[in-house]
Amino acid sequence: MALKADLDAIDWKILRELQDNGRMTNVELSRRVGISAPPCLRRVKRLEEAGVIRGYRAILNSPMLGMDVVAFCQIGLHHQSETELKSFAEKTRNWPIVRRAWMVSGDSDFLLHCVASDLAAFQAFVIEELTSTPNVDTVRTALTIRQVKDEGLVAIEG
Repeated sequence: MALKADLDAIDWKILRELQDNGRMTNVELSRRVGISAPPCLRRVKRLEEAGVIRGYRAILNSPMLGMDVVAFCQIGLHHQSETELKSFAEKTRNWPIVRRAWMVSGDSDFLLHCVASDLAAFQAFVIEELTSTPNVDTVRTALTIRQVKDEGLVAIEG
């Protein structure tokens, strides 16, 4: 695997710790990775400026907020020209129910991660938005039963 960023062992430790808890103080982070606070802060800033760390977010408990339905939608388009792919990708950005979206290869063209308040809201989105979107050929949905794993997006050994 070719890395696109120049990272040493300390950088990897910083990334692992911040991915697990992005709110820890720089002093706590420096203690955990085994360096003093000033160089630790410089490293974090360098990782942010290089784009390795893209940002920080609160991870919300969707059921506690009344968002009980998590589903995935596989979308197949009639035509896969660059213009059509970009057009559909742009549409996903305007649908609040779609929390993540990927352009994929294989039987489908897009994979959408959706979160809705209830089944009726999800069904309305699928019927009124997805299936009526120009160039959409197929929509296959999968409702989740229960989440069994929730980790940071990148597996970091160590």
